[in-house]
Parts: sequence; structure tokens; C-alpha cells
Amino acid sequence: MTSPTCFSLSSTDDFVAHLVLNRPEVLNTMHPTFWRELDEILTQLHRDGTARALVISSTGKHFSAGMALETFTSAIAMDDQSPEGRAGVFDLLSDMQTTFTKIESLRIPVICAIQGGCIGGAVDMVTAACIRYATADAFFCIQEINIGMVADVGTLQRLPKLIPFAVVKELAYTGRRLPASKALAYGLVNEVFDTPEAMLAAALQCAKEIASKPPVAIWGTKQAVTYARDHSVEDSLRQMGWLQGAIWSNQHVREAIAAMKEKRAGQFTPLAALQSFKELDAG
Repeated sequence: MTSPTCFSLSSTDDFVAHLVLNRPEVLNTMHPTFWRELDEILTQLHRDGTARALVISSTGKHFSAGMALETFTSAIAMDDQSPEGRAGVFDLLSDMQTTFTKIESLRIPVICAIQGGCIGGAVDMVTAACIRYATADAFFCIQEINIGMVADVGTLQRLPKLIPFAVVKELAYTGRRLPASKALAYGLVNEVFDTPEAMLAAALQCAKEIASKPPVAIWGTKQAVTYARDHSVEDSLRQMGWLQGAIWSNQHVREAIAAMKEKRAGQFTPLAALQSFKELDAG
């Protein structure tokens, strides 16, 4: 992977990866390079298995102002002049949706630390995360309706699972801003902080706590919770049985209990690195 231009990526000794949107001069807007780099970074984090939690934060006035408007008239202009062109919109959107879905399907939990505006595509992005912290001045806006389109990269599918349905409709139909205080009351964010510094410190501390647990148990928990969100209790219990049978480790349980009693950090096996079947040596 080449060095990213829209992000900076670092890691700590506590197995926490920290991804920062670093183009504040353009309000961290999302253009094709943003999507490509984010996709590459998430793919690498998923495959490596080294990080045990991921914090996504940003720089400048806003977390992100969403899709760069110029892309609608240049790089990703959609052909609405023929059935064939309109049919191609499906594949274009599917590709973009897949990138944000990687946040949800990542083998490690993802925490978003949100300051200022979280607008348009940024709402699509953060709703795919596990945990959201915000500053007191943060707000969320389904901006797409204000520029004549339907939000199409995950907001309308994930937000109703996070906050009341009527609130989603109001925000989606009007394009109004949802301030951090109301986002907290509705359950969209876990906690609100006075400053970006306090918020980021809390996000990193939460990630550190998560990273101190057995990675495979955290991965299994994320799998189970996400599955339960979209399936019946009966189906989810059945899935839980198969999942627990696949990842159960007496060694991890013994080590976790011992570490707790001895008031020390647990020593756990990292997630295995993944390799694409296509990359295996045929010889």
C-alpha cells in the first residue's frame, strides 16, 4: 500500500490502531482517493490481525463534510441518460458501500471520535462503527436530501438500528442538523465531551481496554452482536452456539481469570494473519 494522502495511520504499544482524517483544509471531504485509501487501510488492518481495536478521528473544524461536491460533476458523474447507464449506478454504489461495510465487518471494534460536523457521507461512515464519541459542538446531518439525492451508502440502512425510526425520517426528509446533545439522548453517541482532546483521550482509553481482552473473543462478540441486530433471537442463539464452539479457548479463559486475580495484563494469542486464496503459491 502506498503512503496515504487523506489519512495518517499509527499504532500504540497497546495494540490500538489510530486512523486520522488529515485534510482539514478541505473539511476532510470524501473524493475517490479518500475511498481508495480507506479501503486499502481497512483491508490491511483486517488481514494483518495485529491491531486489536481501531480509533478513527479527524482534524480541523469538522470530522468530515461528506462527499466532495465536485465529484458529482467530474470523477463519479452518473449517467442518467440511458437504462444501461443508470444500471451502472448499482455497481458504483455497491463498490462505495462495500468500503464502509468493511468498518462493520472488520475483525476488531471501531470507535469514531467526532468533532464538529459529521455530514452526508460521514454519517454513512460512522454508523458502521461500533462506538461513537462526540464533542459538545458536534452535529450530524443527512446532507444528501439538501443536494437533491437520497443517502445511499449506509445511513438509511444503519441509522434506524441506532435511533428511533421517526427521528431518522425527520432527519432524512429535512436535512436538519442533529446536535450532539440530542444524539446522546437518542443513543447515537455513547458520550459527549467538552473538547476534542478529552474525547480522543477517552476513545483511545476505551480502545486500550478492548485491546486488553482476548482478540478472538472480542472478534466473536462483534460477530454475535452484529448478527443479532439483523436476525431473530432464535436464529441468533443458534448462531451463537456455532460461534462459541468455533472460538472457545480454555487457555484464554484461564489466562483472563489469572490476570484479573493477579492485577496484571493478560497475555493472549493475536488474531491470525489472513491470506487471500488468490495469493497462494500454486507451486
